Amino acid sequence: MSWQAYVDTNLVGTKSVTQAAILGKAGGVWAKSAGLAISPEEQKAITSAFANKDSVQASGFRIANTKYFFVSSDSYGGDQSLIVIHGKKGGDGAVLAQTKQAILVATYVLPQTAQDAGIIVTNLGAYLASMNY
Repeated sequence: MSWQAYVDTNLVGTKSVTQAAILGKAGGVWAKSAGLAISPEEQKAITSAFANKDSVQASGFRIANTKYFFVSSDSYGGDQSLIVIHGKKGGDGAVLAQTKQAILVATYVLPQTAQDAGIIVTNLGAYLASMNY
């Protein structure tokens, strides 16, 4: 399956996510929703959010020039092979998930929920982590 197919089918196609992207942990956009513009500065900040959780907890993060406030962070696997960060802006929100090589970026808007988007992103992240991505 192509990276674009993961975005189109496994994230946005679920109807629990509005827009999504898959970034390379080392940089670059592997795939994204049409119309989603994540600047190079935002990509760098998203990547560093996983290494510097104190900073993201204090100041949140941006996706497509929209600021999301930090809500929570979870680690999965004994080796922390999957780290998930949740953010909110009003009733809308975003979920970031880092695997060994990739970062999933997903946004949702009401009536989509944080729980539904979180489950979708976490499940895909767990799958990619299990495949050593």
